[in-house]
Amino acid sequence: MTFQRARSAEQREERRRTILDTALKMLDEMPVAEVSLNELSRRVGLAKSNVLRYFESREAVLLELLDRALRDWLAEVAEELAAGVDPDRTAPERAEAFAAVVARSLARRTVLCDLIGAQAAVLEHNVSTDVVVRFKRSAVGGLETMAEFLHRAVPEVGGEATSVCLLAMILTGGLWTHSRPSPSAQAAYAADPALAGLHLELAPALEHGLVLLITGAMARQG
Repeated sequence: MTFQRARSAEQREERRRTILDTALKMLDEMPVAEVSLNELSRRVGLAKSNVLRYFESREAVLLELLDRALRDWLAEVAEELAAGVDPDRTAPERAEAFAAVVARSLARRTVLCDLIGAQAAVLEHNVSTDVVVRFKRSAVGGLETMAEFLHRAVPEVGGEATSVCLLAMILTGGLWTHSRPSPSAQAAYAADPALAGLHLELAPALEHGLVLLITGAMARQG
């Protein structure tokens, strides 16, 4: 694929979308760590210097994809929560249902989890303050939406809803990396059964962690 120089605002926006869509397809094939600007440029059909006219770095591309993926997920999980959390259940039961829906929903979205896992350590580096500010402002809006979902399902969390949701996303990123152990770590788990408790699967570990966060918030309120 090759492009002529984009001369209008519409052409420049189309070029940005093409770069983002191509990077997203790459994430279906490889982890965040293997997505390179050189390969992205080759697939888009632009010189690397031209890609950098639209995004200041590889990390800026991926950070925008994370923002888009988070917004898409929030739109979808709203329906999943409406169907999965019975308002007539007790508070602990609603907390467990909320945690189960969110954990399963996130675990199905491997690209989103990979991006969340790379956010603080990778994606927020090699980018300008302006890029980070735009991302953080959007993330704050998403966090407020998620907190509304939690407060609607489990109003007993009170004013702790936003803190719970922030910690939940941080927990997601950490558990994502731990649930993908290196070959050496996998061999260690196989060699020593006493280490089995350290071999985490994302969905059940995230669900358990979310229950602890939510019930802890409820206890502080009550």
